[in-house]
Amino acid sequence: MESIIVSGDLESLDAISDYVTTAAKKINLDSKSSYKLRLAVDEIATNIVIHGYEAAGIQGHIKCQAEFSKESLSISLEDSGMQYDATQKSQPDDLYKPLEERHIGGLGIYLAINGVDKYIYERHGDVNRNIFIVNTK
Repeated sequence: MESIIVSGDLESLDAISDYVTTAAKKINLDSKSSYKLRLAVDEIATNIVIHGYEAAGIQGHIKCQAEFSKESLSISLEDSGMQYDATQKSQPDDLYKPLEERHIGGLGIYLAINGVDKYIYERHGDVNRNIFIVNTK
């Protein structure tokens, strides 16, 4: 599937979501897996925009690429924002507590990493690559 490149701002999140939905439909991914994949990609894309670009005071783009195999669908997001490896973030340990007692932050990354079969972060030069893999079999 041909990749898309969108501006690194909040208005581009819908285009990324539509792209992921289209990729999931191409391989007949079940609705639960499709939803979890879309949520995972949206959480990381939002972090790219807010933390990687806006908080750093820089502008950039996000490249979204879908790749298909017999066993999986892989979605990758590439950006040139601030380096951030979500796999190095500790998982929330207070999910069992009432909302008012929980720490703020980290839930989106938790949902992203745990919402797909495999999540990979890579840094190549000044490019962050977040890869989301969902098994189709």
